Amino acid sequence: MNLPHSKMDSFIQTTPFFTSEHRALAERMADFGEREIEACAGDDEDDADEALRGYVLLLAENDLLKYAVATPGQPFDLRSFCIIRETLSYSSSLADLAFTMQGLGTYAISLKASEHVRDFWLARAAAGKAIAAFALTEPEAGSDVAAIKTTARREDDAYVIDGRKRFISNAGVADFYTVFARTGTRDDGRAEISAFIVSARMPGFAVSERTEMIAPHPIGALELRNCRVPAEDMIGGQGEGLRLSLQTLDVFRASVGAAACGMARRALDESLLYARSRQQFGKPLSGHQLIQEKLADMVTELDAARLLVYRAAYLKDSSAVASTREASEAKLFATEAASRIIDQAVQIHGGMGLVHGTVAERLYRDVRALRIYEGTSEIQKLVIANQLFKE
Repeated sequence: MNLPHSKMDSFIQTTPFFTSEHRALAERMADFGEREIEACAGDDEDDADEALRGYVLLLAENDLLKYAVATPGQPFDLRSFCIIRETLSYSSSLADLAFTMQGLGTYAISLKASEHVRDFWLARAAAGKAIAAFALTEPEAGSDVAAIKTTARREDDAYVIDGRKRFISNAGVADFYTVFARTGTRDDGRAEISAFIVSARMPGFAVSERTEMIAPHPIGALELRNCRVPAEDMIGGQGEGLRLSLQTLDVFRASVGAAACGMARRALDESLLYARSRQQFGKPLSGHQLIQEKLADMVTELDAARLLVYRAAYLKDSSAVASTREASEAKLFATEAASRIIDQAVQIHGGMGLVHGTVAERLYRDVRALRIYEGTSEIQKLVIANQLFKE
């Protein structure tokens, strides 16, 4: 299948947030996306588990997982991560998931795990030999991380974990999970949260449910019953889990906006192509002013979203200032804008936009989750407001 635009558009080449290395990566990813990802994307809905495993291997073979799995002691290159997410999501949200979870599931490990445990799992994740997952959400704990009920108690040289996790991406596919659990209660009455590496082969660990979503996405629930994890597999010290979870989300939050931009850019390209080719009332749709208005709104919102995303990534990479507010603004605006852009793309396509399997219809299903995971739009507004009061 030929993409509407075979090359990455000029945004990254003409915007001053990027180095020459970033621009070279963007060109490389444009070719990779068209040659490799677009060719596989049609199989995503047949077997999402198998498709995701295939994407992990493909990304590893092309030496791209090094941009997802952080190298201890070196700054994480968020701009490169966002460039890759934007390109992958242009063709396949499942390929984007495969890439993203290798980063999300290993970031805390790269920061605080003991050296030999850290090096073992990071090497396997970067080589595509082990698939990672991030197990934070529970039936009663989503945005409120401190409400976690899963417990971990110390017994000799191990921690015994009991509890349930819900809406865990890569559940049933992952080889290891970064699991967050209560290890006690702080002086202020809040939960003391700690983080652990849990292998999918651990006795007492089980995937209790697979959840079918509106778009292909390996996701489900976990159950840990008397799951005995070696003490050396705790990530950092006891009680550091809450900070590690928030650090992880803070780093990766802006990249959700990058994924949204990739989907929105594809929706715009498909809409331009369709508007030029579809005839109505004796002329192409592109000749009708109401269609032109939609396209103008779409590209303007897309440009604004990308500027916010890559500003946040630039600030994180430069470490010049705290970028929590900017990351939340990027995630909030880009995901909301992408939803509006894709909705307009469906409208431009008319009935064809509702046909299952068309690009516009797939994007309409894929984009909806982005306004929820890694902090809902409502939570992002609270974060932005709280940061404003601190400034």
